[in-house]
Amino acid sequence: MASRRRSGLLAGHILAWLYALLLILPLYYLLTTSLKDNAEVFDHPFALPSDWLVENFTDAWDLASLGPALGNSVLITFGAEAITLALAFPAAYGLARSGGRTAAIVEKVFGLGFLIPAFAALVPTVLLAIELGMFQMQAFLILFLPATALPLSVILLTQFMRTIPPELEESAMMDGAGRWTVLWRIYVPMSAPGVITVAILNFLGFWNEYLFSLVILGPDPDLRTVQVALPSLTSATMIQYGTLAAACLITLAPVYAVYIALQRRMENALVDGAVKS
Repeated sequence: MASRRRSGLLAGHILAWLYALLLILPLYYLLTTSLKDNAEVFDHPFALPSDWLVENFTDAWDLASLGPALGNSVLITFGAEAITLALAFPAAYGLARSGGRTAAIVEKVFGLGFLIPAFAALVPTVLLAIELGMFQMQAFLILFLPATALPLSVILLTQFMRTIPPELEESAMMDGAGRWTVLWRIYVPMSAPGVITVAILNFLGFWNEYLFSLVILGPDPDLRTVQVALPSLTSATMIQYGTLAAACLITLAPVYAVYIALQRRMENALVDGAVKS
């Protein structure tokens, strides 16, 4: 029995390390490619660079105007993230604590949002932006992108909030707390893992959004996001793969930073919840 358990544990460790290797290899390839020229990229794709071309990063930054593009992506992403969470919290709380047929129908309506592909909404969205006088304005994307993320955000947060005992809400209301106080002081902290999960998913979706950013904002260097700026390197550098890989790493750095920060908070919230239980 003990030997079988040890062999199972060993197999689990081996599979975990293999999975980690599969995740690390693309990042290693991207990092080494960003420090090579085209000849070395094709001749020795997985070897360490013989000459470390750090200037690929400065070339990428200048040729793609990544400075303004990063600023635009940060503004749009965090603005849309804040609006999404501010709208999803009350909606999820209402659905989690409401019973009956109406709440079930409303929840299914949110679920219908998954069935609408992005390209199907492109033309109506452009017409709406023009009608509102907000075409080629970042404010329109900040207001529009939350609509694409609300279905998933509301449904996930609703499931997390349903696991919170209603007795906590009743006790708080008996002490004089209102609905908003119960929401922000009880439900949001206790559903922290769900909140962070939703925040990470939304951040990735907003940061990597390309279609609407390209059509609404266009290729203007003062307005475009990093995802629109990256393809410009294919013509500006005649596809210098080292420079292109360096630009990809620059745009990935904020994603990794946010993910690592929020992942630690999610783990702490899960541990705290287990201890309290």
